[in-house]
Amino acid sequence: MANKRNNQNNNEKMTVQEAGRLGGEATSKNHDREFYEEIGRKGGETTSENHGKEFYQEIGRKGGETTADTHGKEFYQEIGRKGGETTADNHGEEFYEEIGRKGGEARSNNNDNDNNNNNNNNRKMSREEAGRKGGEASSRSRKKNNK
Repeated sequence: MANKRNNQNNNEKMTVQEAGRLGGEATSKNHDREFYEEIGRKGGETTSENHGKEFYQEIGRKGGETTADTHGKEFYQEIGRKGGETTADNHGEEFYEEIGRKGGEARSNNNDNDNNNNNNNNRKMSREEAGRKGGEASSRSRKKNNK
């Protein structure tokens, strides 16, 4: 506030930064959360109408690089743990069995050439079987932790 008075007393122009800050403060006093949600939604729609897939890929890449540059291994471990906990809270045993099965099937189908190696009696487990077993193990672990 002292800067505002000084600018007025000295007949100096207000900086763009100061004008933006003051305008933002005034707007926040006059509008609620729904206002900001609405302008955010409209802005997102306009952006998606004006930009294609490549735009979003590029800003995602830049954001990912910046995040990687400013955060260490512990950050990624923590967000992974939180995401896993949230997923576990929101989904039951069947979810983990299903994604394990689907993952195993997808890997099996995408790597048919690798499956030929399994015919050579090398006793490797198929990817589909590994996915199923992984889903079942996750399910058992969740049951055990919930007791």
